Amino acid sequence: MFSARLAGIVFLLVAMFTAKVHADESDVVKQAVEQNVAQILATFEAEKEGYETNPEVFYANMEKAISGIIDFRRIAARVMGKYAKRADKDQRNRFVEAFKSSLFQSYTRAIIEQGSFNMKVVKATMNPRSDKRASVDMEVITQSGNVYPVTYSMYKNKSDQWLMENVIVFGINIGLAFRDKFEAQMRLRKGDVDEVIANWSVDLNIDVDEVVASQAEVQES
Repeated sequence: MFSARLAGIVFLLVAMFTAKVHADESDVVKQAVEQNVAQILATFEAEKEGYETNPEVFYANMEKAISGIIDFRRIAARVMGKYAKRADKDQRNRFVEAFKSSLFQSYTRAIIEQGSFNMKVVKATMNPRSDKRASVDMEVITQSGNVYPVTYSMYKNKSDQWLMENVIVFGINIGLAFRDKFEAQMRLRKGDVDEVIANWSVDLNIDVDEVVASQAEVQES
């Protein structure tokens, strides 16, 4: 059953295969993403054999490969939401590491077990209200032929570097879903940020099958 587990898988795949883009035009963005997808996918294929024998090395190599592509610090701050300003620097840093570690450890094995993946860049669109924002529509194609639509958001930082800041899978805003989970954990743990960080998991209680079914009903109506 396609559920939140695969949503997490797709999120991590996009994190691994997202491109660092250096132009504003949508056709150039699309071409750059396609080239980088091929390059990072090749790195993943080369490294995955070592996962079983030394997963920590695998995690380190893949984190190094994507460190200049995805802005984990920006994403983590958004996940913390209003609590990011209340947290001190050490807590924010620890949550960035907890978020990355949980993401890799929760979904890497599932990605490998799913078999080969292909990622197709469908189109890239610049934000008409800002030349520092772009969205890219993609398709994640599994070995069995299933196709999962993905849209990810990119922004240009102060160094004119394009970084991925969010992912939408089947219309589900993954960043917002993580933020809702952080909020719920803060209530559960009575506002103890350290406890939330120490017990953080990226597993999301979202049934994507229900989302897909509801979208199909809307399209048919």
